[in-house]
Amino acid sequence: MPKKDGSMDKNQGLGQFEPAGKLGPVEERREYENRVNALPGDERQLAQELSRFADLCQYFEREKTAVPAEIVDELGRAARLSMPQRLEVIKNLNQRLMESLPNAGDGDRVRQ
Repeated sequence: MPKKDGSMDKNQGLGQFEPAGKLGPVEERREYENRVNALPGDERQLAQELSRFADLCQYFEREKTAVPAEIVDELGRAARLSMPQRLEVIKNLNQRLMESLPNAGDGDRVRQ
């Protein structure tokens, strides 16, 4: 809602990121998948790739290993790209993260 001087409150709309908000965190996997599947084509693919990126980052954190700095830098630059370009960059970053997984070549683990 506009202030008396006609400007907008900088915190307006932040409630949508709260747990009950439209863009808030999703606890149930099925609800998350429904939200992602409701997105248009490129946005859906980007959301899926960004979810993979987040999962990989969580794995790195559990292994107490830093995500390579150049990957983090490229992720920041990707935000300024067009949707198709951003999608390709994120796919590439995910591939590079997979290739640099801690313990990826150790032991007799089965990888898919």
